[in-house]
Amino acid sequence: MRKILVTGGAGFIGSAVVRRIIHHTPDAVVNVDKLTYAGNLQSLAGVADSSRYHFAKLDICDRAGLDALFAEHQPDAVMHLAAESHVDRSISGPAEFIHTNIVGTYTLLEAARHYWNQLDTGRKATFRFHHVSTDEVYGDLHGIDDLFTETTPYAPSSPYSASKASSDHLVRAWQRTYGLPTLITNCSNNYGPYHFPEKLIPLVILNALEGKPLPIYGKGDQVRDWLYVEDHAQALYEVVTRGEVGETYNIGGHNEKQNIEMVHTICNILDELAPSHFTPYSSLLTHVADRPGHDRRYAIDATKIERDLDWKPQETFESGIRKTVLWYLANEDWVSNVKQRGKP
Repeated sequence: MRKILVTGGAGFIGSAVVRRIIHHTPDAVVNVDKLTYAGNLQSLAGVADSSRYHFAKLDICDRAGLDALFAEHQPDAVMHLAAESHVDRSISGPAEFIHTNIVGTYTLLEAARHYWNQLDTGRKATFRFHHVSTDEVYGDLHGIDDLFTETTPYAPSSPYSASKASSDHLVRAWQRTYGLPTLITNCSNNYGPYHFPEKLIPLVILNALEGKPLPIYGKGDQVRDWLYVEDHAQALYEVVTRGEVGETYNIGGHNEKQNIEMVHTICNILDELAPSHFTPYSSLLTHVADRPGHDRRYAIDATKIERDLDWKPQETFESGIRKTVLWYLANEDWVSNVKQRGKP
């Protein structure tokens, strides 16, 4: 049995990782989360009573707290998902992104390195530090058939993506300079259950059900590769347990969609499953001014992880988005509780 320290485990992707580990493996999890507005322990209600699960409320910028946590729990691996992740918030207030995503990653790396250096030879050899990042570090694609690969040059466009690019470089430097056994993954846009309502897909679902406008940046012709969060969680587990130290793995869903196409798909599903006087829900579409520096297209080549770790996404966009809409329709209490907690 491994013990895996997961940072940001109360967030959207982090909670999916924790649920998958507890439900589908014999491993144990130490969930470290600051519980900012996007962290929600209700997303982990199904694993909270497991003897293999422990939660610690802690800021990853707290070095003393991290040192104590490593000493107490003696993890075999770290999966680092804690991050500020909303692009619009990074544009209006970049300081928190610099602090959490760069300084926090540095602090975690140093705490992990200090802990790793004290392990015996056997445990030192098997320890892993897995840093979870984004395809946004690559900037945007210009050719219609181009794909991001693990060797695509970095060209971040937003304060968010720049902070994640910085943290990626720190992780690689700690592996090269100090020998810390690190791995990096860069993923495409995630969607699925337990997604915080400020993100595009849950925002569209919930706004539609309330008859509110469905905001579309510009023409809505921006292209994103959509990855179902449960597929991503499985990929992350494969990387931390079987990936090669020093390697980067791109994780994508093979589901490129224009934003406007994705919104119409959601509206059509809601027309079928939850018809109301707002039907057709597409009548609520509202075009708004485009985001500053908005990347036009992201798309990932996931050949490496498919070849080396035998991982492939199980959900198509059509199957995954239907599951997502059904989940939000069936979990009004979760949505209500998240909204009541408010936003900063």
